[in-house]
Amino acid sequence: MADKDKKASAKNKKETKKVSFFQGVKREWGKIIWPTREDLTRQTALVVIISVVMGVVITVVDSGALQVINWLMSI
Repeated sequence: MADKDKKASAKNKKETKKVSFFQGVKREWGKIIWPTREDLTRQTALVVIISVVMGVVITVVDSGALQVINWLMSI
């Protein structure tokens, strides 16, 4: 008899933990501040611009290094 009570108690604890977990997830989900369309557009544009600029910088540095190496090899 005591075994059945322990099993039922353990099962109730698991269910309580699950419910508590999902309540916590729901509560935290409500705290999220989603960006506005304007903010998202501005941030996306900034990422694209910075990526293009960094690509150009890396290309210039790489080309310069290649020219220096070729010049050193020709000496």
